[in-house]
Amino acid sequence: MLQGKLNIGFVALTVAIGGFLLGFDATVISGVVPFIKDYFSLSGASGDLKLGFAVSSLGWGAMAGNAIAGPLSDRFGRRRVLLGTALLFVMSSLLAASATSFPSFVAARIVGGLAVGGAILIAPVYIAEIAPAEKRGSLVSLNQLMIVIGISASFFSNYFLLDLGEHNWRYMLGVQMVPALLYFTLLWFVPESPRWLLLKGQDEAALAVLRRVAGEQQAQENLQQIQRSLTMKAVSRGFRGLLDSRVRMIMIIALGLAFFQQITGINAIFYYLPTIFTQAGGGVDDAFRQAVMVGMVNVAMTFVAIWLIDKLGRKPLLIVGIAGMALSLFAISWAFSQESYNARLVLIAIIGFVASFAISLGPVMWVLLSEIFPNEQRAAAISVAGFWNALVSATVTMIFPWALSTLGSGGTFLAFALFATAALLFVVLLVPETKGRTLEQLESDLMTAKA
Repeated sequence: MLQGKLNIGFVALTVAIGGFLLGFDATVISGVVPFIKDYFSLSGASGDLKLGFAVSSLGWGAMAGNAIAGPLSDRFGRRRVLLGTALLFVMSSLLAASATSFPSFVAARIVGGLAVGGAILIAPVYIAEIAPAEKRGSLVSLNQLMIVIGISASFFSNYFLLDLGEHNWRYMLGVQMVPALLYFTLLWFVPESPRWLLLKGQDEAALAVLRRVAGEQQAQENLQQIQRSLTMKAVSRGFRGLLDSRVRMIMIIALGLAFFQQITGINAIFYYLPTIFTQAGGGVDDAFRQAVMVGMVNVAMTFVAIWLIDKLGRKPLLIVGIAGMALSLFAISWAFSQESYNARLVLIAIIGFVASFAISLGPVMWVLLSEIFPNEQRAAAISVAGFWNALVSATVTMIFPWALSTLGSGGTFLAFALFATAALLFVVLLVPETKGRTLEQLESDLMTAKA
C-alpha cells in the first residue's frame, strides 16, 4: 500500500470498480438469454421457469454473498472481502464462458452472485467509512455510477460481440475477466477502513489512515468522535443487536427501501431488455441497439444524481425519481395493453423509468444504507438489508418470464407501477434526510427515533 496523502477520489473510484463488475455481470445475461435458451433447449412452460432460474441464479448467489459479506468484513476487514470478491468475479467469468451443461452454467452464475453480494454491500460501506461527511453522498454514489457504467458496458459489449457466431455468448461472458483482474490489482493500493481498524482496537493504524485523508487536526477530531461513538456501546454487536428496539425504525427504513428498489422491476427490465423490446415489435439487432441507448441514459442520469445528492439531499431525489418511475411504468403498461403495440412509446417510457431510477432508488438507497446504521451494527445490518434486496431481486427476475406469459406485458408492468406508487408513499412518510451529517451524528439522531 502506498504512503502519503490519500486521494479520496482515487480510493473511492478504485473500490467502486466492484460496482462496475457487479453491473456488468448482472446485465450481460440480457444478451446471453436468446442464445442459452437455444443451447440448453429451454422451451415451453418448464423452459420459461428454467430460463428464469438461470437468469436469477446470480441473485440467489448474491443472497449468500449478502449474508456472509458483513460478518466476514467485520472479522477480516472491508478491504480483504473486496479482494475476495475480485477473485470470485474472475472465477465466475471463466466458468460461465466455458460451461457445457445447464447445471454448470447456473453454478458459474451463482459464484458470480457471491461476488455481487459482497461488492454491493461492502464497497459503499468502505467508501462511507473513509469519506469526509461533506463529500460522502457523492463519493458513495460513485459506486452506483460504476454499476450503471458496467450495465452500459455490458450492453455495448453484447452488441459488438453479437456477430461472432454460435459461441458469441461465451465471449460476452468471458470478457469480464479483464476488469476483474484490474480490480484485484488496484485494491492493493487502498488502505483499510479507519472505522474498522478502530473497531479492532488498532487506534494508531486508524489514526494514520485518517491523517492521510484529512490532515493532522481533522484526523484527531474524527478519531475522538468515532471513539466516543464506539464507547457508548449503544447496542450489542452482530446480528443480535439488530433486534434492539432502538434500531427498529432504522431497519424498517432500510428493509423498505431494499424491497421497493427491486419490486418495481429494475433488474427484470435490465436482465430481459432485448426480450422486452423484441416483444414490442422490434428486430434482434434493433433490440440490442435500444438496450445500448437505455444504458447510456442510465449512465448520464447517474451523473446527475451524483451532482445533486449532496446539494438537494437524499429525500428530494427519491421523491422526484420514484414519481417518475411510477408514471413511466403506467405508460409501459398502457402501451402493451393496446391491440397494436407502440414500440416507440415502450422505448420512451423505459428510458423514462431508467432515468428516474438512476437519480433515485438506484444510487440513493445504497447511500442511505451506508449512512443510517450505527458504527458497530453497520456491517451486520447492511448484510440483512442486502440479503433481503437480493431475495426480492432474484424472485422478481425468476418469475418475470412466467409473468409475461401469464399476466401479459401490460399486467406485469401495471403491477410494477402499483409498487412504485407504494414506494413513493413510503419515502414521503418514513425516510429521513441525512445530507451533510457525520455518521456519528446520524447514529445519535436515528437511534432515538421510534417505530
